[in-house]
Amino acid sequence: MSAFAESFRTAVTLVVEADPVLWRTVGLSLKVSLSACVIAAGFGLAGGAWLAVARFPGRRAVLATLNTLLALPSVVVGLIVYLLLSRSGPLGSWGILFTPGAMVIAQTILVLPVIAALSRQLVHDSLRDGGDQLRSMGARPFTCAVLMLLHERWAVATIGLTAFGRAISEVGAVMIVGGNIDGVTRVITTTIALETSKGDLPLALALGLVLLGLVGLINAGIAFAQRVQGGNLELAR
Repeated sequence: MSAFAESFRTAVTLVVEADPVLWRTVGLSLKVSLSACVIAAGFGLAGGAWLAVARFPGRRAVLATLNTLLALPSVVVGLIVYLLLSRSGPLGSWGILFTPGAMVIAQTILVLPVIAALSRQLVHDSLRDGGDQLRSMGARPFTCAVLMLLHERWAVATIGLTAFGRAISEVGAVMIVGGNIDGVTRVITTTIALETSKGDLPLALALGLVLLGLVGLINAGIAFAQRVQGGNLELAR
């Protein structure tokens, strides 16, 4: 117990005194995860809106595949990206394996299905409740879907926060494609895994505290967005 207490005390000290190694690691984690979420949001929101209104052969199969990808293991994503970016892979000429760029690609692929599936469901439900008015005004299906995303902006914010939480807390994909290189590709989760295996518990605990804090902020943001969205719905009634 005394060993744990001492490690915890040292961890808090590292956080409070702004240990450069710790906060450099946190900064890279935020940069990679935020970049991945922004890129995934650009494609995922548009794709989800389109899937909500599009009608084409095989649509059910596409939706089933999209929902299956929600449970896509991060290590599988890491393996696929590794094979694509390795020297013998089709994208090996890019030369970005074991760089933050490769980590962004992996996390983008990981969170893209989350954003697309949740935004599709959001648009589908919104159009079911209030799409008739837009259609009566002559709006095209995709235009209606985009307008619904704009109207449900707090729900969209919840989707973005959910995707960011998925990205910032994953370890498998970034470990595989980033290589966990000190000062280059070492992020919060990979550093926790490495430092724990080395026995450097204070740094691992400090990063764990920061990660818990980030997750707590994300959950608070989701709760706030849901509360505001609920208030808007009550006013609309």
